Amino acid sequence: MNLTNRAGAENASDFAKAASEADLLWSKLFVAWLVALAATLGALFIGEVMGQTPCLLCWYQRAFMFPLTIVLAVGAFRSDSGTWRYGLPLAVIGGGIALYHSLLYAGVIAEALEPCGQGPSCTDAAMTIFGILPLPFISFAAFAAVTILLLLTTRTTKP
Repeated sequence: MNLTNRAGAENASDFAKAASEADLLWSKLFVAWLVALAATLGALFIGEVMGQTPCLLCWYQRAFMFPLTIVLAVGAFRSDSGTWRYGLPLAVIGGGIALYHSLLYAGVIAEALEPCGQGPSCTDAAMTIFGILPLPFISFAAFAAVTILLLLTTRTTKP
């Protein structure tokens, strides 16, 4: 193999590797967006269709999940390797609120802040999925999944 062919083969190999990394980045961002979209649509369905008013902590979680859906959609559309820089703070803060809410729901920590004191209560049976999964736990799982997927994109380089 002469030098010209070897250089062409190396360039083709580099191009294939860069394309594969871009596809992997897009896949991670797309799955993270799907998780955020499902959480957003689920929250809207429960609130608007089922008529269940969210408690204070649920509102705070919505304040971080709803924009995360848009941020991740734009990041996935552009295959932006820097999406984690602006998506991760939303996911981590929202996840922290969801973790606190889940621990309150489970009775692990004392209720210093009364998220369900006046108005709707998350301890109501209507605030579960299939009568088993409490909404705060599902919210935490969604934020955790998005956080993990965004952390995985920090190691991906854009071609």
